[in-house]
Amino acid sequence: MRPEAVDSCRFQSGTIAGLEGARGFVAPQVVRTTNGALMFEQGGVCGYLQTRIEGMPLHQAMPTRDLLFRTGSALAQLDLALDRVSVPAAHRPALWHVGCWSRLKELQEYLPSGTVAGCVRVAMGEYTEFVQPQISDVAWQVTHNDRSPSNMMVTKRGMGFIDFGDGCWSPRIQDLAIAASHVVKDATLPLGGAEHLIAGYASVITLSALEARLLVGLMRARQSALILINYWRSHLFPVCRNRRQRTFSRRRSVRPLWI
Repeated sequence: MRPEAVDSCRFQSGTIAGLEGARGFVAPQVVRTTNGALMFEQGGVCGYLQTRIEGMPLHQAMPTRDLLFRTGSALAQLDLALDRVSVPAAHRPALWHVGCWSRLKELQEYLPSGTVAGCVRVAMGEYTEFVQPQISDVAWQVTHNDRSPSNMMVTKRGMGFIDFGDGCWSPRIQDLAIAASHVVKDATLPLGGAEHLIAGYASVITLSALEARLLVGLMRARQSALILINYWRSHLFPVCRNRRQRTFSRRRSVRPLWI
């Protein structure tokens, strides 16, 4: 059993269990083992069971202003609940952790030449020079760290959140930046069309002046990190390249904020 797999299961099951009873959003529930444990470890295998959330992934829903506002509000409610969670393995290494992003510039060699490659270099350069030196001065806590439209569900009981596998200890504002970066539709607008989601979040958690200044840079860096990692993975696993690119295109029905 690989230690990182055990840590991941401990983090996910502990986080989901810690959200029980929280209001303002919907989350899965952990199904405990017969002896009351959150996860099992036996014979070199570990895992946990959770309930299913019934609903529609956000990327399949019509992104109205009201839905995006409600999504942002639910995101903030989730962050408030996560801030009260004490969970093991929150500091485990994670590829998607913001602390790794400055090193992602090493993956630029895998980008095809063109406008997107140039914009990625600019965005990651701005992150390294402007955002990274100040990121330690904002609030940090346990975060979801993967708030893509595939992991946010529109349900009859409110907005739901699944897949806590990339969760970790990171800047709270990072969760908002990730979600906002995925709903950018119009690059001619100052916030790319994500302003309604951001407004919903800010209606629950007031952004500090520093968080507001760093938000767009974090959104650009998240978009760039997604592009870099996907091209790098396509290089490592060429057999899966076409499938990965189709999935990437389907999930990325958005416009980069920096074009």
